[in-house]
Amino acid sequence: MFNNKVFYHGITRKAIVGFGVLFNSLNIRRLNNDGSLAQTLRVPLTYAAKNKMISRIIRLPVSETAPSEVTLPRMSFEVIDFEYDPARKINLHNPTMSVISQTQAKRAYGPVPYNLKLNLYVYVKNQDDGLQIFEQIVPQFNPDFTVPVDYIPELGIKHDLPYILDSVSYDDSYEGDMESHRMIVWTYTFTARLYYYGPVETQGIIRTAIVNVFKDPNLTEQTYKYTVTTNPADAAPGSDYTFMETFEEN
Repeated sequence: MFNNKVFYHGITRKAIVGFGVLFNSLNIRRLNNDGSLAQTLRVPLTYAAKNKMISRIIRLPVSETAPSEVTLPRMSFEVIDFEYDPARKINLHNPTMSVISQTQAKRAYGPVPYNLKLNLYVYVKNQDDGLQIFEQIVPQFNPDFTVPVDYIPELGIKHDLPYILDSVSYDDSYEGDMESHRMIVWTYTFTARLYYYGPVETQGIIRTAIVNVFKDPNLTEQTYKYTVTTNPADAAPGSDYTFMETFEEN
C-alpha cells in the first residue's frame, strides 16, 4: 500500500511550534497600593499536560520569604485530539507541481484536512493575574488568528493556518495544603485547521499527447488519431515554444 515511501513534512510540529510562539511573550503587571508599577513579569510557557504541570509546580522549592510570583503565573499547552474535517475535503487527484529540470518535475497530490485540538493552560495564584492574561488573549482571536506556514517548501506550498479559540473555562485547583498550593487554572481550547500532504514524487514532463478515437465499444475500428507535441520536441518548461498537431484519419 505504501510502496516503501518514507516521508515526513513536519506539519504537526510546525503547527505546535507556531502555537507556542503565539503565547511565548505574554507579560503581566503588578501594581503597588498607590497604583504605581511594581514589576512586570513574563509568563513562562512550556509544553506539558495539565496534571504533570500542577505536580511540577507543587514540587518547586519556595523559600519562606519568596513571593508567590516566583512560582506563578505559568502556562503550558498540549495536543489533545485529531479530527478529520470532511467539510474541507478537496480532490485528492489534483496534484501540485514544481518543475525541477528540463525533463523532470516534482508533485504532491491533494491534501487531507484534519483539525488539531490544543489546550492552553494558565496557572495563576490570584484572579487578577488570570484576568490580565485573559484580556490579552481573547481580543486577538475573533474567533481565529492566522499564521502563514510553509507546508512543503520544495513545492512552494504555503497555507494560512488559522488557530480558532473554541472556549475558555477556569477552576480553582487545590493540591495538598489548601493555603500553600491553591491555584486558579484557566483552560483555553483551540482548533488548528491543518492539511496533511502525501509524499513528493518525481515524474517526467509530458510533451506529447495522443488521442485515439474509436467508433465501436470494442475499440477495434479506429476513426482517427490526434497527436499534439511541443515544438521543439525538447522545449524547456517556461521557454517559448509552439505546438505541432497531427491528425490521422482511417
